[in-house]
Amino acid sequence: MRLTTKGRFAVTAMLDLALRGGKNPVTLAGISERQDISLSYLEQLFSRLRRHALVESVRGPGGGYYLAKPLADVSVADIIRAVDEPIDATQCGGKENCHDEHRCLTHDLWVGLNSHIYDYLDNVTLASLVAKQDECKEKVLQDRRASKMTLAV
Repeated sequence: MRLTTKGRFAVTAMLDLALRGGKNPVTLAGISERQDISLSYLEQLFSRLRRHALVESVRGPGGGYYLAKPLADVSVADIIRAVDEPIDATQCGGKENCHDEHRCLTHDLWVGLNSHIYDYLDNVTLASLVAKQDECKEKVLQDRRASKMTLAV
């Protein structure tokens, strides 16, 4: 089981948007440059995100994208589902034909794992990811301040 670049990039781009969003729309070119994701790939992803009402767009000069919902209302699972990214630990894709066209012995195990993964991702919101980023920035600032004080002594 693995999460492909489609899901990873969509979550990364949405977090970038959440961190930089505010009163002004965020351009895909800016996200592309900051996150090293192809602009054409971002256009495809944001088309899907817009269809699922996770983002809205503004055309023209100064245009770009902004979140269509509050940060706390957008989960990582919402983003992954919007870009049609399957997270599936089963060998059969849930079709129950994994062992000579029959259900394998461990099918329920992998279906249960899928459920746990989605439950987890449903509980991780953009708000919590932004808070973690803010926490990391604060730690970096504290570390830099502490090292400067050590050097000054």
